[in-house]
Amino acid sequence: MAVKPFRRFLRGPGKYAQAILRWKRLSFNDAPPIFGNSKPKSGSHLLLQILNGFTRIMPYKYVEAEPVRTIEKKGRRKTEAEILSELKQIPQGVIGWGYVEASLENVAFLCQPYRVNYFMYRDPRDMLVSQVFFATDMHEEHGMHEFYKSLPDFGERLKVAITGIDQDGLYMVGVRQRYAAVFEWLDREHVMCIRFEDLINNRDATLDAMLDEVESIGYKIPTPREKALSILVKAIQPRKSHTFRSGKTGGWREHFTKEYKDLFKDVTGDLLVKLGYEKDNDW
Repeated sequence: MAVKPFRRFLRGPGKYAQAILRWKRLSFNDAPPIFGNSKPKSGSHLLLQILNGFTRIMPYKYVEAEPVRTIEKKGRRKTEAEILSELKQIPQGVIGWGYVEASLENVAFLCQPYRVNYFMYRDPRDMLVSQVFFATDMHEEHGMHEFYKSLPDFGERLKVAITGIDQDGLYMVGVRQRYAAVFEWLDREHVMCIRFEDLINNRDATLDAMLDEVESIGYKIPTPREKALSILVKAIQPRKSHTFRSGKTGGWREHFTKEYKDLFKDVTGDLLVKLGYEKDNDW
């Protein structure tokens, strides 16, 4: 067995043992099931750090090491049955996370009154910039890595990220289609939708609202609120994420020239207005 898979194999029992010592219990059935969901390159690792903080303020065993993905790292799209099976395999007392679309099967399983769901999304312009940098410079196995590297500069890569591509066996949807799935979650009951920007710019109030969401189903968090918030704040350390680049909001302004703004507007229409990031298309 390779070193990394072996470590993953040991991780669950090791984290479970730590939880037993921390909470002085063997059973972890009291706290509600939690699933943290996100659009890729929209702050998922920030959300993951918060979920790990949850294990120190509520009796959970640990947070799953691997996310539930809609699309595999190599680009294959999983079947709905495969995704649902992975969701159902998350052990009781373990917090799950991933990149899951709002299919009928996923919604039926996750969006139930006794469960807590978070869905994080981000300004599409910042998401695009992050995705281009990530695929080009940080993740050589990304499906767009070779193609992006073949383009002369960042601007040409950004154009492709905005419009999408379908040529020579290479396929990626445009930004408007990517965000169609976001609206599916925004309209669902039993899902707290969180903007990445609110966690960065209005951190404490957003964390407080996340804790309120847990208690809204009738569960009482055993850690006093002030202490719980302090623990969560300390858990947020963006630079510890292997995908960290800048961790700021509004960075798109450094990269979007008038040409890219016009292209984005042509492709997305009123997307930013619907998401609440702009009042109109005059930006």
